[in-house]
Amino acid sequence: MAALTTLGHSLRLLVALGAGASGLANRLATSIRCPPSYLWSCSTAAELRREARLRREYLYRKAREEAQRVAQEKKEKVRRALEENRLIPTELRREALALQGSLEFDDAGGEGVTSHVDDEYRWAGVEDPKVMITTSRDPSSRLKMFAKELKLVFPGAQRMNRGRHEVGALVRACKANGVTDLLVVHEHRGTPVGLIVSHLPFGPTAYFTLCNVVMRHDVPDLGTMSEAKPHLIMHGLSSRLGKRVSDILRYLFPVPKDDSHRVITFANQDDYISFRHHVYRKTGHRDVELTEVGPRFELKLYMIRLGTLEQEATADVEWRWHPYTNTARKRVFLSTE
Repeated sequence: MAALTTLGHSLRLLVALGAGASGLANRLATSIRCPPSYLWSCSTAAELRREARLRREYLYRKAREEAQRVAQEKKEKVRRALEENRLIPTELRREALALQGSLEFDDAGGEGVTSHVDDEYRWAGVEDPKVMITTSRDPSSRLKMFAKELKLVFPGAQRMNRGRHEVGALVRACKANGVTDLLVVHEHRGTPVGLIVSHLPFGPTAYFTLCNVVMRHDVPDLGTMSEAKPHLIMHGLSSRLGKRVSDILRYLFPVPKDDSHRVITFANQDDYISFRHHVYRKTGHRDVELTEVGPRFELKLYMIRLGTLEQEATADVEWRWHPYTNTARKRVFLSTE
């Protein structure tokens, strides 16, 4: 057993060294009559433990940040009630004295500060995103065409045939190759009906329903599509959840150049986000001609999870749409208007 433990430590060193580790591990295993699979299983177990530890630390920081945000919102409600000489909200009356005491230690200048350590998109704008697009298993020809069109929508994106790969294997391969976002498209009888956007390595994962999909293949004589980095228009995503969805979508695109003539719009109306893709050209000093190049579709958000795609069973749900409540048709979540 001591020899096996020593071999486990030796293998970790070999994996860290990189090239040639496989052959050397096989020779070590042969000399001590230990199967190579044991050595590589030690390495895999160590990597899994490290990933689990990083994930726990990430979730702990997220939980602390959420608790601090809730406490700050309570203090703001008490402060506004005192300044406007109104009654303190009933749900805060028991802890109003403690909140009022903590307000004395709050000073000006911290408004709008967010967490930089725990921001999933802290490298946005510094490095271009690396997007991988794939489909559900056994995709139809129309779903394959839609995945190809999505590949052209996101500059620098890559498309991968799903084959028989499991979700866990896909996510591990994407993490190993530095992919920042994994997009999975689903279908029903040849019609694209679902889009999953999973940000790597820790999340979040957003689940959308696709409606009214019109592909470029359905419109004749469209010509080629520009692959320049596009300007983005985000309209109607003004609530806290709307800004969260806006971050998830806009960080799929790199920073455009000023002279780019390509525009992509995400316009929210009644919690349906319309996707439109245009190019423009100037026809005069103040005149601009817009040309839609497709595809076009609507997105309906129904869930956001804190984890990645393979952690569906264990990741916490950040937000979920509840369509069967009495007020579901009246409420809007992505906009404050």
